[in-house]
Amino acid sequence: MRTSPISITEPVLAWYAAHARDLPWRAADATPWGVLVSEIMLQQTPVARVLPVWREWLARWPTPAALAAEPSGEAVRAWGRLGYPRRALRLHQAAVAITERHGGAVPGDHAALLALPGIGSYTAAAVASFAFGQRHAVLDTNVRRVLARVVTGVEYPPKAQTRAEVTLAESLLPAEPATAARWAVAAMELGALVCTARSPRCVDCPVLERCEWQARGRPAYDGPPRRGQSYAGTDRQCRGRLLAVLREAHGPVGKPALDVVWSDAVQRERALDGLIADGLIDPLDDGRYALPA
Repeated sequence: MRTSPISITEPVLAWYAAHARDLPWRAADATPWGVLVSEIMLQQTPVARVLPVWREWLARWPTPAALAAEPSGEAVRAWGRLGYPRRALRLHQAAVAITERHGGAVPGDHAALLALPGIGSYTAAAVASFAFGQRHAVLDTNVRRVLARVVTGVEYPPKAQTRAEVTLAESLLPAEPATAARWAVAAMELGALVCTARSPRCVDCPVLERCEWQARGRPAYDGPPRRGQSYAGTDRQCRGRLLAVLREAHGPVGKPALDVVWSDAVQRERALDGLIADGLIDPLDDGRYALPA
């Protein structure tokens, strides 16, 4: 590896200053709650899809207490078609915990963030960094890919995060907390806009001449095949169709209303059972179904 922390961080920070997207959760007046909501919504979902839902969510629930005061089913309803709706339940659970344990204020302590339901190591580090300007290694898919290419010299990082990646990310952190927080979002932005998974725009990269992957001739990934996620015809699509019926209804719905949205009865019942097991749909005593109370 030919790079050093300063040779990477300074040009990436300069690039970010000139090219960062104007996103509301990065604004000076963004609240820690707004940052937390954005981080949960942005998991596996593009920014363009998140933006309108995030704005509607913060307009309706500007604080954790506002969300905690409503049934979890309303969070599922407002989640719309962002996908992976269990994230809505996790956000509601986190809002309840923040209200009960922290007086309704998102905690700035990393350990306290990590103790919230549904908050993992990435989200805790991201919120501590982006909302509170702290010094933490923030490793999302984009950052992992940037570090894999620029520092390690491989096209893609391992499928599962390794301790070596965390150690590397920590070694690159600027000493000053606010600068470290800015580096975290800058590296993330570089991966999202330039060092993309497919067709990276290397000519626009601020660390092109320092990139180990480039120096090695951009060797192709030699691990197991990296397949894109399919959706059409999957249980995920079936679950989405069933859940949409409940989101759009003004009250409980009968089984026939669910049956008509998916023709494969075996797959439909499997998906329905999964939604119930995940707490996204409540079966009622009268045979109807509703969003969770």
